[in-house]
Amino acid sequence: SADFFRADNPEGVEARNEVAALAFEDMISWMQEGGQVGIFDATNSSKERRNMLMKLAEGRCKIIFLETICNDRNIIERNIRLKIQQSPDYAEEPDFETGLQDFKNRLENYEKVYETVNEGSYIKMIDMVSGHGGQIQVNNISGYLPGRIVFFLVNTHLTPRPILLTRHGESQDNVRGRRIGGDTAISEAGELYSKKLAKFVGKRIKSERAASIWTSTLQRTILTATPIVGFPKIQWRALDEINAGVCDEIKKNMPEEYESRKKDKLRYRYPRGESYLDVIQRLEPVIIELKRQRAPVVVISHQVAVLRALYAYFADRPLNEIPHIAVPLHTIIEIQMGVTGVQEKRYKLMD
Repeated sequence: SADFFRADNPEGVEARNEVAALAFEDMISWMQEGGQVGIFDATNSSKERRNMLMKLAEGRCKIIFLETICNDRNIIERNIRLKIQQSPDYAEEPDFETGLQDFKNRLENYEKVYETVNEGSYIKMIDMVSGHGGQIQVNNISGYLPGRIVFFLVNTHLTPRPILLTRHGESQDNVRGRRIGGDTAISEAGELYSKKLAKFVGKRIKSERAASIWTSTLQRTILTATPIVGFPKIQWRALDEINAGVCDEIKKNMPEEYESRKKDKLRYRYPRGESYLDVIQRLEPVIIELKRQRAPVVVISHQVAVLRALYAYFADRPLNEIPHIAVPLHTIIEIQMGVTGVQEKRYKLMD
């Protein structure tokens, strides 16, 4: 209950500090195993608590405090109500209004001891959640990873919108059984899919005039997008299929390379080409731009590496699974982004 979070409740303070220290040790253990960025999710709204964390981190990791400040009462009320609906703290409370009042009492307890962050390295996001301006303040931020964190936060938001991922329609190389590379046109079945896709997109996002269609620079994706009208189309070289270098027909012509690839598809790099990890790296600006968009985006690309990696990012799949994720032909994967997290739907338009 809210009483647990009172600053003048010594048992509650001790218990919360103990849990915070245990959680922090968990995070440090994970980072020592190879993790690079850990998110220690807690209120940390007093200097005393933040000083405790800095002492725990001394000589072990760098701490950046993130403070979000919101002055929009409607957004705050919405967030509180979402909290009551989703938090396990109130799972056994049958009366919504009772839970709502208890949580507001909890917030009042935090407000009594709240001290804004002004020590160490910190990022403050002020009124950015609404998507109408706002500002971000940074202090004592330097280095590659901290810089990427700031860039990520500047471009992220919680506006609900769908991202539609699909492979190009069946290509002539698909028909011939050639798996990687080339720049062939689409087959008759691929042309039929492009028309069905255009019809689906027209219905699904017809009212979203700010929506856009993203393709690779290869003609099988461009041709698949051709029947879609009414939306801007953007070609991304970063969405091109993995570069197989000199190994388009790897299994047939280069059996030793094929065996090496089978052993570790994630890290295997084609001679004069790319690895899955290379593709993931080049997709970073695409992912940031997808996060930044406030309107729906249709991404028409390739199964090999590109769509697998994009899907894995949004579906929170482990890195080592990426080379083995199936992205079927003639199927749309809809990723719905919003305040409640990421949800997925699939639409199979053709066999």
